[in-house]
Amino acid sequence: MEWVETQGAKIPAVGFGTITLKGDVCARAVQHAAQLGYRHFDTATFYGNEQDVGEGLRHAGVARDELFVTTKVRQSNLAPGDFERSVESSLKALGLDYLDLLLIHWPNPEIPQAVSIGELCKAKRNGLAKHIGVANFTVALLDEAVGLATEPLAVNQVEVHPFLDQSKVIAACRRHDMAVTAYCPLARGQIPSSETLARIGKAHGKSASQVSLRYLLQLELIVLPRSATPAHMQQNIDVFDFMLNETEMAEIRQLSTANLRMVDPPYRPQWDT
Repeated sequence: MEWVETQGAKIPAVGFGTITLKGDVCARAVQHAAQLGYRHFDTATFYGNEQDVGEGLRHAGVARDELFVTTKVRQSNLAPGDFERSVESSLKALGLDYLDLLLIHWPNPEIPQAVSIGELCKAKRNGLAKHIGVANFTVALLDEAVGLATEPLAVNQVEVHPFLDQSKVIAACRRHDMAVTAYCPLARGQIPSSETLARIGKAHGKSASQVSLRYLLQLELIVLPRSATPAHMQQNIDVFDFMLNETEMAEIRQLSTANLRMVDPPYRPQWDT
C-alpha cells in the first residue's frame, strides 16, 4: 500500500468506499476488504451504514491503530449542537473512540462557514477526530474555509475520474497543502466502456478500471473505489505493480474534456468550470 501524507495525516492511497452498501452485505464487504489489505475505510452519516462498517471492521481482526476511518457530517447538521451530536452518534455507530478523518460532507449556504468550520475544528480539538477536512468544496469555498480554520484542513473529497476535469479544485487543494480524495474514481461503472483505457490496460495486463485508479494515483490523489464483489475488490487494490508512462497519462488526461459528472444533487455548490 502507498500512502499520501498531508497536514500530519498518513492516509492509505487506496481506500474502500461504502456508499450504497448496507446491512450484512456492507459488513461482509468491509471485513473482506480489511482481510485483503485495505486499511482506509470511508463512510458517512448520510450513507446509513456506519454501524455495518463498524461491524465489518470488528470482525476483520485488524488492530485499530492500523485502520484509517473516515466519516462525514451531513449539511443539515452543521450548526452548533447538531454537529457534535452527529459526530458522537457516528462514533457510537462505528464502535470507535475517535475518527481518523472527519469531513463536512457538503457545504450549506444557510450556515456560515465561520460556524461550520468552527464546529469542525472544535471536534478535532476535543479529540473526536485526529484529522479534519471537507468534501465537495469548490475553490472559493476552500479559500474561505482555510482562512477561517484554526486547525489544519487535511483533505477535500471530491468526484474525480478520467472523464471529469477537476484541475482547478485540485490546484487549489495543492495551494493549501491539502490532499485530494477522489470519490467515484471508476465513474460509477462507466470506465470499462472506454476504448482508450481498455487499450492502455491491455498493454499492462490490467483492466480499464485498474488503469483509471493508477492514473489518479500517479496524480498523487487518494482513491475510493467501491465494490462488494471480492474479485473486483482485489483488482482495485492491485494497482501498485505497474506505471503509466507520460504518453499514456497525457492520453488519459484528454478524456476529461467530456466533463461527465456522476454526482450533481440540487444542493450542490456552483461547481468550478
